Amino acid sequence: MSITPVNHSANNALKSLDTAFIAANAVGIVLYLVLASRGWRIPEEHGMVPVTGEPFVWAFALPVLGVFILVDLVWGGLLLRDSQPKRKLRWLGTAAIWLLAIAIDFSHH
Repeated sequence: MSITPVNHSANNALKSLDTAFIAANAVGIVLYLVLASRGWRIPEEHGMVPVTGEPFVWAFALPVLGVFILVDLVWGGLLLRDSQPKRKLRWLGTAAIWLLAIAIDFSHH
């Protein structure tokens, strides 16, 4: 029998908050890749078309990326006060997936 009280409702609230952040980031990653993919070069046109529509695409994709970077930084700041390493791993996993999405985008330019 444990003497320390466990607040299950607080743990469930934090888990649902993390789940909401992860779900929002998943939507953001898909939205970013869809918007950014409009400026990707078509492999068959390599060398024929000197400029793609990147400036116009970045006008739409960059704000999505900026909003989610800001949201994730706030989420990460909140996690600095938390002592549960599993929550920090979720944040790091989300950040790693964002880096992968950015790498996918840059590999197509």
